[in-house]
Amino acid sequence: MKALVTGAGGFVGQALVGHLEAAGDEVVGLDRDGGPDITDGAAVRQAIARYRPDAVYHLAAVTHIGASWEAPLEVFRINAEGTLNVLSACTAAGVDRVLVVGSADEYGAVRPEDLPLTEDAPLRPLTPYGASKVAAEYLALQAFLGEQLPVIRVRSFNHSGATQSDRFMIPGLARRIAAAERDGRKEIPIGSLEPVRDFTNVADVVVAYRLLVERGEPGEVYNVCSGVGRSVADVADHLLGLARHAIELVPDPALMRPIEVPRLVGDNRRLREATGWAPAISFEETLAAVLERWRAEEAGR
Repeated sequence: MKALVTGAGGFVGQALVGHLEAAGDEVVGLDRDGGPDITDGAAVRQAIARYRPDAVYHLAAVTHIGASWEAPLEVFRINAEGTLNVLSACTAAGVDRVLVVGSADEYGAVRPEDLPLTEDAPLRPLTPYGASKVAAEYLALQAFLGEQLPVIRVRSFNHSGATQSDRFMIPGLARRIAAAERDGRKEIPIGSLEPVRDFTNVADVVVAYRLLVERGEPGEVYNVCSGVGRSVADVADHLLGLARHAIELVPDPALMRPIEVPRLVGDNRRLREATGWAPAISFEETLAAVLERWRAEEAGR
């Protein structure tokens, strides 16, 4: 299969490209560093027409939820308008399968009775990022219904791995622990300990993406998640349990978000029934790998 990946230089994009190549696919990666700009519709159309892929995995997006409060218009343009450009280009090129990656943040204001979240739960985004992803997803649905583009939508819940930026919660906390170990400090800052999230290793996430392109139903939407909720406190406790000396957490208001969704835990039954997918890498293995990466970074290795 000839696959094109947008956002190929990002955290998930690099993992996906590696997985697709290992599976024997011919892969073309597009990224902002090499172009085209995802908001340049003509350039995106030209690139996809030139490569004529069998499948397109659309990952290119602003992915940091906190950053969406600082630049909501930019986030909307990249996430929604950029998706429209990719969908239009795929329609023009007659692409056989298009995977559009959305987010659990689309669910937003979740009620206790909604949990675990199925794909039929209402979308009530609380953040500019979540709203941009709802818009992108509905553009994908319109492309399927109105133009018969074989689009598969996914709502990915939190995922992590050793190469993830420390702007995100797990690697950010792991880096602070590694720095405290190096410097002999006994305290590190942390934001809210209460939010509950559903974490999966990025290597398992990209396996789900390829399986959905192979076996998913066009027009359908799938949660990609572990189905297990863990609080920030749970994550912190486990990482601190791996620390080389005792470290305490100190609340830091600067690390708090303006609005925080209390619980986002998904139901992955639809994904499992369509593809047979199941996570292969444990939560504990993921945290240990992230911490080891940041220990190496802080040691200058």
